[in-house]
Order: sequence, then C-alpha cells, then structure tokens
Amino acid sequence: MFNFILFGPPGSGKGTQSIKIAEKYNFAHISTGDIFRKNIREKTALGLKVQGIIEKGELVPDELLLEILEDAMNSFKNKKGFVFDGFPRTLNQADDLEKILWKKNEKVSLVVALEVNDDEIIGRLLKRAELEGRKDDTKDVIENRISIYNNQTQPLIDYYMAKNTFTAVNGIGGIDDIFNAICDKIDQKI
Repeated sequence: MFNFILFGPPGSGKGTQSIKIAEKYNFAHISTGDIFRKNIREKTALGLKVQGIIEKGELVPDELLLEILEDAMNSFKNKKGFVFDGFPRTLNQADDLEKILWKKNEKVSLVVALEVNDDEIIGRLLKRAELEGRKDDTKDVIENRISIYNNQTQPLIDYYMAKNTFTAVNGIGGIDDIFNAICDKIDQKI
C-alpha cells in the first residue's frame, strides 16, 4: 500500500488536494478534521467532546485521535493506500502512526508539505469562514492554529527528512497546478 501524508498549515488546500489525490490513485482519504466536524454536526458523544477543543483552535488529545484514526483505517476495503490529511501533527503522533502502520506491515511512503505564507492563509480562511459559516475560522483562532502548526508540526519535516520520505510543493497557485506538482512527487515514489 502507498501511505501518503499531506502537510500544510490550516487553509493551505490540504483537504481539496487530498480528495483529488485519493480519487486519482484509489487511496482512502482520512481527514481527522472532517471526522470531527461530522460528529459535531451530528452531536455525537465524540462531537460534543471535541467541539470546544476545535473551536479554540487547539489539538485533540492523541489517544482520542489515534482511536479514531485506526478505526477509520480499518473501515476501508480495496484501496491502494491512504491519504492522511491533517495527521500527524506532532512527533508523538508520527511515532504512533508508524506503530499503527507497522502492525499492518506498512510504512509511510511519502510526505508532501504545501508551502503557503501566513498572509495567504489568513486571507483564505477568513474568506472560507464567510462562505461556509465556519466558527473555527476567526482571525484569532486562525493565528493560533498557524502558531500551533509552526511550533508542533514543523518539527515533523526534520523527522520525515531523516527517513527520506519528505518533499515540499508550492501551495500558492491554481488548484490543478498544485495537484499536478503533488502527483509528480507521488509518481516518482510509486
């Protein structure tokens, strides 16, 4: 299986690109953010638990995240791999993902980071907040999420560079141009 991680700050286009990649390569798309938002909308026990955490722009505790992730991975059949969208975000989560994959005789195949500057991210997310009515996209929350990304997720670049699985793509431009740049990286590894 091909296990692909797409990194990028909030609003970098991870969700859009992950869906396109999953469709093109017959990968299962796993977005922890989507799983949480669905549960919040449906007012499940999980949704109620994580709603306050997400609205503050904070990260959901690892043990809860891992349980959800492994459950999601086990729910897909006949896929050629996974696209992890928004996970892992910390070194501990990266180690935990390695353990989950190891149990399945798998490993991370490729990690791509979408590089987008802070001003572009803030503009994109404020526009998305208007269009979608997302409560988690206020300017203060966006700045907090960018700060968390820079402090906690950025060290993952070194982690995956050491494993020779990391590369970056410019995340500013047309959706199809960015998609083609990511696909070029995937095609070199498959």
